[in-house]
Amino acid sequence: MQTKYCDFLIIGSGIIGLTIAKVLSEIFYDHSILVIEKENTIAQHSSGRNSGVLHAGFYYTEDSLKAKFTREGNLFWKTYCLENHLKINPCKKVVVCKTEEDLQQMYILKKRGDMFSVPLQIIDEKELKEIEPNAKTYQKALLSPLTATVDPFEIANHIYKNLQKNNIEFLFKEPYRKRNKNFIYTKNYKIFFKKLINCAGLYSDSIAKDFGLAKEYTIIPFKGIYLEYITSDLPVRINIYPVPNLRNPFLGVHFTYTVDQKIKLGPTAIPAFWREQYSGFSNFNIKEFLQIIFYETKLFFRNQNFRSLAFQEIKKYNHHVFLQLARDLVYNIDFNNFKKSKKSGIRAQLLDLRTNSLVNDFIIEQNEESLHILNAVSPAFTAAIPFVKYVVQNYLLRNSNI
Repeated sequence: MQTKYCDFLIIGSGIIGLTIAKVLSEIFYDHSILVIEKENTIAQHSSGRNSGVLHAGFYYTEDSLKAKFTREGNLFWKTYCLENHLKINPCKKVVVCKTEEDLQQMYILKKRGDMFSVPLQIIDEKELKEIEPNAKTYQKALLSPLTATVDPFEIANHIYKNLQKNNIEFLFKEPYRKRNKNFIYTKNYKIFFKKLINCAGLYSDSIAKDFGLAKEYTIIPFKGIYLEYITSDLPVRINIYPVPNLRNPFLGVHFTYTVDQKIKLGPTAIPAFWREQYSGFSNFNIKEFLQIIFYETKLFFRNQNFRSLAFQEIKKYNHHVFLQLARDLVYNIDFNNFKKSKKSGIRAQLLDLRTNSLVNDFIIEQNEESLHILNAVSPAFTAAIPFVKYVVQNYLLRNSNI
């Protein structure tokens, strides 16, 4: 077993791990930074499997970190893509209503966006028809001009290449094994560090528990399945979303107009039974299965919102149910042209064990030797840079033993 030493040790090379490395390298330019990753390259989980939507920041409550950083992150990535000649589709988004109740919830979204100066416009059916003739709504819709789509892996890879140029070291196929005081073990290394930063996504809670943290939390995975429109015509040219259930941290099945000018439908939010349940029984883990079944069963009986969500989402394994939800959003699309995408995603959703509820915001925990970013779920990609700067300024700089 080889030995390595570093000032900052980052676990995970998704967008949060990469942007942490980027911001740290700009501030602590004379300190050593090492990133370890269990996969053979970067962004192999949520960061490389999401829809690529740059969110505008109007879904979230005013006291949340998500609300604070999403609009700023949206503007940052737009500039970043333009300056670095990366792909971006400024396609906008409409949130459409089906019922009177949806209409009232839509006004709540407008109010939330106003609190953080997110440009939003309430439009009527005539105005909606001029913007997107195929979108269907009940009386009013909410237009978000800031929303866009990008290629998340292209952005992550661009950051990665620049980090390599700045001598940031990456170790791939080196999963975290265990800790022992001021060092950890991976598959082939014993790594000493001054500060460890946990950005491990689906396994962030497990690593945090090794450091005596995240005692009140555990990850519950949710599987996101997409359908892709396979013909060359473009029946929609804007992102079309339903008004979501504001009691749950999911946005519902929607149309995404991708950066490559294709149409995707989804994702689902189906409760998964192990953390990397991407396809069939791949990556099956009996320990995870038993633990997650225990918590999901507990949630099912104690949390009405989760029980309702579980019933709704499991039905979406049936494509007819999936497509029926999409029919409520548009007037005319040949749904026979939608096929299941080969790439699904897993949301590393945090569960609060004290309240038996799904956590809606980013969570940060730390002690003297480590910092742990938990629940870095959507819109974590959009909000990544301002969120990470906040973490560095308010946690690492103020409490650093470097």
